[in-house]
Amino acid sequence: MPKFRLIQSILKCGMRWRQVSLLLLGLMVALMATTVNAQQSDVDNAARTAFELHNQQKYSDNLRKILLENPISPPDTSSPRATLESFVYLVSEARKIWLDVRDDYAVSDTIILSEVLEGRLEELRTILDKAAQTFDLSTIPASIREQVNIEITLQLHEIFDRMDLPAMGSIPGYEVGVFPGANEAAKLDASWSVPGTNIVISRVQSGSEQGAFLFSKETVERIPEDYETIKNFPLRHDWTEDLYNYYIYTPGGFVAPKWYGFILMGPDWLQEKFYNQAVWQWVMFALLTIMAIAAPATFFHLTRSNLEEDMSAGRRMRQMILCGSVIGLALLYRYTCDSHINITGGLMQGISTVTTAIIWSCVALLTYQFLNFIYASAIRNPAVPTDSIDASLLRTGFRVFSCTIALIIMGYGATQIGIPVYGVIAGLGVGGLAIALAAQPTIENLIGGIILYADRMVKIGEFCQFDNLSGTVESIGIRSTRIRALDRTLITISNADLAKRKITNYSRRDQFHLRHRIGLRYETTRAQLSVIIDDILAYLEDHDRIQSDPLRVRFVELGDYSLDIEIYAYVAVTSMPEFLRVQEEVLMRIVEIVRARGADFAFPSTTTYLASDSAPETGATLRGWPEQDLSKPYSSIS
Repeated sequence: MPKFRLIQSILKCGMRWRQVSLLLLGLMVALMATTVNAQQSDVDNAARTAFELHNQQKYSDNLRKILLENPISPPDTSSPRATLESFVYLVSEARKIWLDVRDDYAVSDTIILSEVLEGRLEELRTILDKAAQTFDLSTIPASIREQVNIEITLQLHEIFDRMDLPAMGSIPGYEVGVFPGANEAAKLDASWSVPGTNIVISRVQSGSEQGAFLFSKETVERIPEDYETIKNFPLRHDWTEDLYNYYIYTPGGFVAPKWYGFILMGPDWLQEKFYNQAVWQWVMFALLTIMAIAAPATFFHLTRSNLEEDMSAGRRMRQMILCGSVIGLALLYRYTCDSHINITGGLMQGISTVTTAIIWSCVALLTYQFLNFIYASAIRNPAVPTDSIDASLLRTGFRVFSCTIALIIMGYGATQIGIPVYGVIAGLGVGGLAIALAAQPTIENLIGGIILYADRMVKIGEFCQFDNLSGTVESIGIRSTRIRALDRTLITISNADLAKRKITNYSRRDQFHLRHRIGLRYETTRAQLSVIIDDILAYLEDHDRIQSDPLRVRFVELGDYSLDIEIYAYVAVTSMPEFLRVQEEVLMRIVEIVRARGADFAFPSTTTYLASDSAPETGATLRGWPEQDLSKPYSSIS
């Protein structure tokens, strides 16, 4: 029995050991299987990671080829995904270049950037400009667009660096370089917002960018505010620095020059920030502004007396020099503020706006003065008398042309600072009609002046008769003409009224008409009358200023109290004073001829006859006339 129990115990123990062995064997098999699976999983994961890295590298190469290798190619904005991909990739590449250039310059021994580094910075600017093409900048004035482009690009990138962007595959649209057709693009929503933000990418509905998906203009306007809100949040990506902060508080723009080290060595308060500018920037800006204002003011003060006294072309030359100096100074001032002091934000936008307005105003004034300088040079030509209509025409034409060109230039300048001048002009079409109707008299006078110029009816200095008005033309303007009357009164007549009048231009006569009628007394005999007519005719024929054809001296009428002789001739003179002199000479000679022949001039008189006429006696003769038989008809009298 004890043996049996022992054997039984041994058998039970064997069974337990077998169970344990099987258990251990199972554990070993499981462990081996787990190891094999783990190894296989590692192999699979390694293979998958290598595949993903390969695809990522291929994807990055495609982006580089599409967005960077062609400098003038625009970013892909065919869909919200393509727009966001283009922006993120371009700014990331620009950031790499930026940091590389800054590091290389920091370890270099040169004070200025080398040509290689300048070339890299130019590449950087090109990439940032291309990234800015993903923005709807339609509300940004052209004068500040260059500064705004860089600032909002860097600000938006810093915003994205502080948030988790959605996976590109989840964004509506297609990846960069796909460029869907019109049908596929039309299926996309008109806008898409970055989840959890007010950043919107929307389709442009009109203009040159119609159909492109761009960061909306509302988003562009809100980016500075969003950056101010998020700038103190930690960076989530592998960047260690806020480059926008570096950009706005250091001189030189992208890379601070070596002289910036002296500012860093100075008092700490120079680095204090005040309204998005460092104190040292405010100090240099104030000094530069004072110098920019003092320079043209000093020049104007030194030349003011001469400008007031000199009305010649020399004055216009000095004014042009002043305008050119102001333009150059404004450009230098803006360049220094932007590229060296690196003023940014609203202050730089204000500087750009003001300097642009000054520059274009000076360009307009310079153009006006230059055209008037040409006019002044033209009228100095002896072939163009200053008192002629040609000089007046040149003066008026140059004034109108100069003002028109100046206004066009100022209008273009206004558009550069965001004033929609041309749109306002287009919108005034209906109002312009009303203004034209209200200004009808002025327009009529202007057209009348043009008619006077075109037809050359009168010239300055000519003596004319305008209906019942006679006088010498002194000036012809755009709206009116001034006439000096015979009593020396200066009369101004609108050109429209003058053009409607009958104009007798005495100054344009090639010869003057001499026509007079003299009356001799009835006591004058026939013989006296004949001799007087012959003497007057002979005198006129011998006169060097009297035209021989036509020339008439005739007994023309038995007047109420006189025997009338008509003198008809033309005087070969072109001026009224000369004609009056010749006429005076002729009339005085006629008086001498008449009185030398024993006759005299008649004057109005009345004769009362108290006796009646009787029939003439046979053989009676007329006193002083040849004897004739008066009983015969007149036709038979010889």
